[in-house]
Amino acid sequence: MKLTIRDIDTAAAAPRNLRLTKPIIDLDTAPYAITLLRVSLGLLFLAHGLLKLVVFTLPGTAQFFASIGLPGFMAYIVAPMQIIGGVMLIAGLFSRWVALALFPVMLVATFTHFPSGWLFTNEGGGWEFPAFFTVATVVQFLLGDGAFGLTHLLRPTR
Repeated sequence: MKLTIRDIDTAAAAPRNLRLTKPIIDLDTAPYAITLLRVSLGLLFLAHGLLKLVVFTLPGTAQFFASIGLPGFMAYIVAPMQIIGGVMLIAGLFSRWVALALFPVMLVATFTHFPSGWLFTNEGGGWEFPAFFTVATVVQFLLGDGAFGLTHLLRPTR
């Protein structure tokens, strides 16, 4: 059983601050906001994985990885992770765990872009977008599937 804000008797709690008497999160729309984040992240990962596969090719991506000091073979792991993870996020299949698995990929991407500076428009791309998407994977992990996720279809009913 999950406790929601509506389950708490705010009158009996007598909060010290009046702003705490109002719901902090709109529980009616939050699942849709979570879905929007999940689908956006899924599209991002799918696009970047397909870019590595179709445009740069896996050998080309491996060569690039090696040129920046990463193991080249990681291209053969990262691209499928991004493609499969992106599809799973879009579908809402085990979004928490997919986001958690993609977190290290984005963390490495952030540190890879770190020498180029903050702005992503800098030569070599800065680290602002990879850092934001790194944090977004953590947020998705904390939030779960949201509305319209398919994970519940795979779980046995109680």
